[in-house]
Amino acid sequence: MKYKYEVRNGGGGTSTGVIQAESLSEAANLAQNYGSYVVNVSPADGSVGSLLSRINEVGIELGPSLKDVMNFTNQLAVMTKAGINIRSAIGGIAQQVPSPKFRRIIETLKRDVESGKPFSEALAKHPKVFSPLYINMIRASELSGNFAHMLTRISSHIAQQVETRSMIRGAMIYPTIIAVMAISATVFLLTFVLPKFTMLFAGKEDLLPKPTKMLMATSSFMRTYWHLLIAGTVATISTFVIAIRTSLGKEIWDGVKLRIPILKGMLKALYITRSLHTMGELVNAGVPMLETLGITGDVSGNILYERMWKKVQSSVEQGSKIVQPLGQQKLLPAHVVQMIAAGEESGNLGEVMRDVAEFYARELRSTIKAFTAMLEPVMIVIMGFVVGFIAMSIMLPIFKMSKLVK
Repeated sequence: MKYKYEVRNGGGGTSTGVIQAESLSEAANLAQNYGSYVVNVSPADGSVGSLLSRINEVGIELGPSLKDVMNFTNQLAVMTKAGINIRSAIGGIAQQVPSPKFRRIIETLKRDVESGKPFSEALAKHPKVFSPLYINMIRASELSGNFAHMLTRISSHIAQQVETRSMIRGAMIYPTIIAVMAISATVFLLTFVLPKFTMLFAGKEDLLPKPTKMLMATSSFMRTYWHLLIAGTVATISTFVIAIRTSLGKEIWDGVKLRIPILKGMLKALYITRSLHTMGELVNAGVPMLETLGITGDVSGNILYERMWKKVQSSVEQGSKIVQPLGQQKLLPAHVVQMIAAGEESGNLGEVMRDVAEFYARELRSTIKAFTAMLEPVMIVIMGFVVGFIAMSIMLPIFKMSKLVK
């Protein structure tokens, strides 16, 4: 991929050229070899072309994903470290972003920065793209002067989020495939295979075992009222989705998730990792504690954990230490509360939070592996039992009838 660069030499003059690089950030690093100060780096004309850009040409706009935000942050960090001013860096990144929607957001950021607004204030206009943690860490870096370093930390934090999401989705792929196959096989046997034997069993209903009678009744109901079953399934799923978006429904569902035997360990590790890592980053960035606790609750991902952090925020606002209200909660293990207390007493709360978050991140990875390893054979056994039950219910009356004939 080709990039145009403009650099300034020691005498004050500028020079331009074209270099080959894999990414914009790599091009910014290479451009430093041609001058003492990098003024601008941008993709050469015609160099930006991807599947996403071709999709968008036909009218389908894809919003920025978490990975898009991570790439933007990483490139901005590298370019600012290379000496490129933030306006030129944002403009250069905007030219190579394939998503028109995200490109417009970045161009808006550039215009706001050029008008004199702080970068954090420009980011705050797009809360659906840039999280409160992102905005507050940038605001803290503007006050402390370590902008490029903070961007690198934010990029690392987002990378961890992307990795965690990928692990959880990957853990659910195989069980989902097995579940779909089991349901499809059951529907196929009941609606296409079993009816073939209906005529064979006609007039001999008294000889049929109860499992066969039950399956035949189920098969008849499914073939007669299939449209009602589909409508009922869609209505049930829609009602569930709508219900969990309400405050009461979300509270109930978040509580249920923490009680499901197989999932609760993985989800607790996820919520603890997310909360403590966020809090550690904000504390180390110098964000005020009350604001840190509020943001930690917002990004925790579970309304019960959110309420816990909000209660801690309220107690701290009244003069209490963090560990006092946390000790009254049951959502954090006792040893985590003890470590937070030690960090608060020693003044190294941010580092302690980060260490505990890293521990639970490893715990989350091992929990996901154990969950996947346990769920795979369970799903296979369930699928085998269902299909085997249907097959035996069909074959048993045939064997029974053949003995009567003899």
